Amino acid sequence: MGFEKAGAERKMQLQELENLRLEAYYNSRLYKEKMKAVHDKHIKQREFRPWEFVLLYNSRLRLMPGKLRSRWEGPYRLEKTVPYGVFHLSHPSSSNLIKVNGHRLKLYHGENINDNKEIEVFLLEDPPTEAD
Repeated sequence: MGFEKAGAERKMQLQELENLRLEAYYNSRLYKEKMKAVHDKHIKQREFRPWEFVLLYNSRLRLMPGKLRSRWEGPYRLEKTVPYGVFHLSHPSSSNLIKVNGHRLKLYHGENINDNKEIEVFLLEDPPTEAD
């Protein structure tokens, strides 16, 4: 009789352990859903239309000197939108198309650029020294 009672007690312990494990999974899923809702609430939806001007984020700039240099390049003209967040850009001074992810873009709020207008570019470099 001792073995039967010990076996029944062990089955009860295993059942309680299984219930605790299922409750932990349920609580974890609830926590993840709440955190996803908080995260998604802070995401800005960016919708770009063709022929708008955008700025392109240059992620490789961190290796270059000059902490005051802007990481945004442009403006580029948005030529075409493809599903899954892919955008085709063209620089006003060239006809080449660039494919980029939409996460690297932001809307350009500067003056409108005509096709026949030249763009003046200022490079932030150190001034020439007397040794040059």
